[in-house]
Amino acid sequence: MEEFIRSNLDRYQWLIERVKPAAKPKQPPNSSTSIDNIVCARVRPLSDEETAEGLPSSIFTRVHEPGTFDAHELRHPVRGKPVLRSSNYTVDRSYGPDASTEAIYNDSVKHLVSWVWGGGIGTLFAYGQTGSGKTFTVSGIEKLVVKDLLESNLEGDRKIYISVTEFAGNSAFDLLNSRRPISVLEDSFGNTQLAGALEHQVQSTSDVLAHIEYATKFRRTEATQKNDTSSRSHAICRIRVEIQDIPSAEDGILYLVDLAGSEAARDRETHSAERMKEAKEINISLSVLKDCIRGKIEADAPVGTQTKRKPYVPFRQSALTKVLKHVFDPAGTRSCKNVVMACVNPCLLDISASRNTLRYAEMLRVFVPQVKEVKYRESVPATWNNEQLREWIAANSGSPAIDAAILAPIETGAQLVRLPAPEFESRCLKTPGVIHEQAFAFRSKLWQLHVDSRRPKEKAQGKEDEDDGPDSVLGHFKRFDRSSSRDLDGSAESTPFKDRIRPGMAVSWTQKKNSYVGGFWTDLNIALILCPAAAVGPTTQDTQGRRVDAQFEGNKTADGKAKRYLCAMVLPAVFPGAFEVSVWRYVVVDVDDMEKEVILEYDSATRFYHLAV
Repeated sequence: MEEFIRSNLDRYQWLIERVKPAAKPKQPPNSSTSIDNIVCARVRPLSDEETAEGLPSSIFTRVHEPGTFDAHELRHPVRGKPVLRSSNYTVDRSYGPDASTEAIYNDSVKHLVSWVWGGGIGTLFAYGQTGSGKTFTVSGIEKLVVKDLLESNLEGDRKIYISVTEFAGNSAFDLLNSRRPISVLEDSFGNTQLAGALEHQVQSTSDVLAHIEYATKFRRTEATQKNDTSSRSHAICRIRVEIQDIPSAEDGILYLVDLAGSEAARDRETHSAERMKEAKEINISLSVLKDCIRGKIEADAPVGTQTKRKPYVPFRQSALTKVLKHVFDPAGTRSCKNVVMACVNPCLLDISASRNTLRYAEMLRVFVPQVKEVKYRESVPATWNNEQLREWIAANSGSPAIDAAILAPIETGAQLVRLPAPEFESRCLKTPGVIHEQAFAFRSKLWQLHVDSRRPKEKAQGKEDEDDGPDSVLGHFKRFDRSSSRDLDGSAESTPFKDRIRPGMAVSWTQKKNSYVGGFWTDLNIALILCPAAAVGPTTQDTQGRRVDAQFEGNKTADGKAKRYLCAMVLPAVFPGAFEVSVWRYVVVDVDDMEKEVILEYDSATRFYHLAV
């Protein structure tokens, strides 16, 4: 075939000059791709060797139709002169030979950095034929990512860690530890762990680049007819961002995945049986990766675009996708964004492999048909547009109200619930007067509403049991929500809370030096009111062992109203954002030190209390 192409280069040039690009295929109506998954393709320039031999390009980008490639192949018919077989492929974003790595990074990859900095998970997959510039592209992007993480003015206190691992078949190796073998295991919580892999903290761009350069020396490569150092394994550079300034925040993780290079048929002519087995394992892992990406996009389809068939995501079928379980698992709770970069060799001799690369990339663009109209429902956040979301934030975010323009400048309800927790809370804290506890409680409120909206209804609307009526005990319980510290009289909320203090009310208060109770408290000091200090018994003591004097004249105001209250301490629980009430630890709080009412909700599953707004 190669001899046929070389002997008909003039014929190919003549045909190329007369070709008319086929019309771009129309997208199906009422369809969309996931905004969290971007598929790109980059065509490298012809190499000096290819140019010296006079070999032409066979892959071209369309200037006026971004995302579309034209591929031209010279075919040998049974009779007559050689003919041109043309085909087109469409991805989300296309880059020609003149596009720089910096431009590609800014256009398609840079958004992953801020996403990961805010606590999300981002993944870049680089795929392509050996010799297509795949490793060159990943190396350039790695330098730009590290520079943005360590040298740009991103808000917040973070620590950066890096690890580099290699996957060949079902075997895994640590490239930062002299390529020592490691194990891919799943812990009791269902999380995949790399047992034996080392992780290094980095504080400068030079540190990261030194680690990457060291790992490259141990990368498994083999010589092929196309590339003397062809990657024969998958390499994952994992950058973990530990968030210091937001308690209980999960780490942001960025995966930069340099996939093993695929090979054209002419590159495999001299392969041994072992090398053929190796190529088979690479093809299997790439096929599994494709199925995982497609399945995850279908599983993440928004409300109103769900297909009847529940997608299957086979992430356990290869070591590569098993490590990335939390990226592909439909049952996962973490938000992920993926970018696929297909690297293409433009040379006419490699047209078959280039078409396979573009076909693979095109298959990763999943269109989910619109099966029903999405109508606004007040109890379903996934149906809210930006305006409806902002109205809900203003009415339900507590006091002071969180600025909806800062929290959701462009997001819809479906997008906001997928926002990583640290990013969500950081946006809330930009509103003056909002503290971390309020931001945490508000996010919990939104997620509780979102989770409840996805649960199947046990009863049809309007068909309640007789025992659930308004006059029944169970109906009374549901109406007034006794799992919360809210006042049973809803109209009392309009009265200043100091004028309606009652037993069972939870309040935040300012701790004074003479009422110091030890290192129990968080930034938000909470106490549960039990009774006026003037009503305590003679043996009541506070947490410091001091007797509470019921006859103390400061317990009441001049007109006889209670001024000091005996309160139970509310302490942080073992779970982040959870509290427990220590009814045997007392503290006396003056009304003047009380700041505002705090709503506590009891969770029977964990037996802890949580803040509500």
